[in-house]
Amino acid sequence: MENNDIQPGKQFWGIKHLPNAITCLNLFSGCCGVWLAFKGYYVGATVAILLSAFFDFLDGMVARLVNAFSELGKQLDSLADVVSFGLVPGAMIFSMLSTDGAVRHYTFLAFLIPVFSALRLAKFNIDTRQTTTFIGLPTPANAIFWGGIGVSFSAWFSENPIALIALTGIFSFLLVSEISMFALKFKNFSLKENRLQYIFLGVCLLLIIILHQDAIAPIIMWYIVLSMVQKFTSKTPGKEIQKGK
Repeated sequence: MENNDIQPGKQFWGIKHLPNAITCLNLFSGCCGVWLAFKGYYVGATVAILLSAFFDFLDGMVARLVNAFSELGKQLDSLADVVSFGLVPGAMIFSMLSTDGAVRHYTFLAFLIPVFSALRLAKFNIDTRQTTTFIGLPTPANAIFWGGIGVSFSAWFSENPIALIALTGIFSFLLVSEISMFALKFKNFSLKENRLQYIFLGVCLLLIIILHQDAIAPIIMWYIVLSMVQKFTSKTPGKEIQKGK
């Protein structure tokens, strides 16, 4: 009987808070990942990053389904991403630079990643161009890359800190660069309209078959390379980005 009093289109109590609750799961997973990363448990930290990426995708999808968008949700999402996709990889790099237990002055350069991740997220929130493509490396892709480094190549990079610091600088730059990165979104299943996405996924599958768990970091490198190739071979550079204006 009471259901008859609910007005058409009125949301059930609590539904509007569901996307924010999922975002909080993203943040919780990220916090766990920070602890795991500082302890040197790179596989666990990578799992936490992947879980956060799943929740980051899910909160947006649920928000669209229940039409529950808010300024609170937008800010909470960015704050959660700073931890999950910024601080976790930064902690992983910090651990790799201090595997012998000694914290040197250059070890703190690891935290360039969370700093530039925060800048990347702040730019994304106010940049109206990033509707169909990204400008700069997305923070989840960056975090997954470092997860792959931690899982498969941590021993080598721990013995070669200069290479690790150089890579940290490169990816810090990529986060805030003006380089256009394609989004893995399919409007339909047309091969012609989604050629870039199909090429990307095809090579990803090949990398996984050949490298298995070691394919994580190479897949992100492939994403970056393919984005750059697409940018410099496009007949009308920036056309997709300008659609968001």
